[in-house]
Amino acid sequence: MSPTLERLVRHRTRRTRQRWTAICGFLALAVFLFGLTLSVGQSLVAPRDVLRVLVGEPVSGASFVVGQLRLPRAVLATLAGVCFGLGGAAFQTMLRNPLASPDIIGITSGAGAAAVFAIVILQMSGPIVSLLAVGAGLCVALAVYGLSFRNGVGGTRLILVGIGVSAMLQSVIAYLLSTAPSWSLQEAMRWLTGSVNGAQLQQALPLLLAIGLFGSLLLSRVRDLEALRLGDETASALGVQVNRTRMTVIVSAVGMIAAATAITGPIAFVAFLSGPIAARIVRASGSLLLPAALVGAILVLAGDYAGQVLLPSRYPVGVITGALGAPYLLLLIVRVSRTGGSL
Repeated sequence: MSPTLERLVRHRTRRTRQRWTAICGFLALAVFLFGLTLSVGQSLVAPRDVLRVLVGEPVSGASFVVGQLRLPRAVLATLAGVCFGLGGAAFQTMLRNPLASPDIIGITSGAGAAAVFAIVILQMSGPIVSLLAVGAGLCVALAVYGLSFRNGVGGTRLILVGIGVSAMLQSVIAYLLSTAPSWSLQEAMRWLTGSVNGAQLQQALPLLLAIGLFGSLLLSRVRDLEALRLGDETASALGVQVNRTRMTVIVSAVGMIAAATAITGPIAFVAFLSGPIAARIVRASGSLLLPAALVGAILVLAGDYAGQVLLPSRYPVGVITGALGAPYLLLLIVRVSRTGGSL
């Protein structure tokens, strides 16, 4: 083996080891936070008792606290975080722009507007609200894609169109809330904030289905997504069917984002933050989809735990993640402006 080839092999091996070390670290942190959520709260449950509850043994006091209150909350936070992180990273990778997040380009606003309309105007609740939110999120994504299509889809053009659509939908939400009766306003605001309060284990099924169907579809397109990072012409030269890949990624990512939004509400900035955080920590070549999914789970678990236990008052997880995401968005815009880049 030539010295050059040997150095290349060593470099690739080192980068692969670095990547999987980071992924294992993310997984370990997510498992730790999951266990912490089950064990430590307003009351302390011994880890041994937590394990006994998880395997189905009746434990006085712990069975209700862990099995009925904390476990559904932790499961929903984990699955929703995976959906937000994976869907957001897919958009950012496809469009080669960290601002290409469902939070920014109007997808979560579309789901939110549909849910508020169903709650306030149609007096609906439960699963039908979730179904309307999923359908609206997908329709908004396809509308933004269609409005930004001109001899292909440019990342900057799609982001600008998405910001405009998001602003219109936010004005619709504001109008609906201003006309809402008091009994509907509280439910609509709770949904818009993003929360896992009142979680039930049966709500995990739609998220599991979304991860199994759309998540596996996204992960099967990892090679094509990585090729798209090189540009449409290069990806096409490498044999990637660009338009078909884009449509597959959009439908899959929106399906995951909308499913999570329908269950927990639009937990702010998790989809936006997961990819960049994963990229800064992994610092290795390769797809960011799996690391971003784990970071999403970490963000939601940590945000919900902080909002419920660590702070003097209780706050929904969307308030905590929003407080983290807004400064990062401003920092990103300032950094891009100073370096002379474009959004």
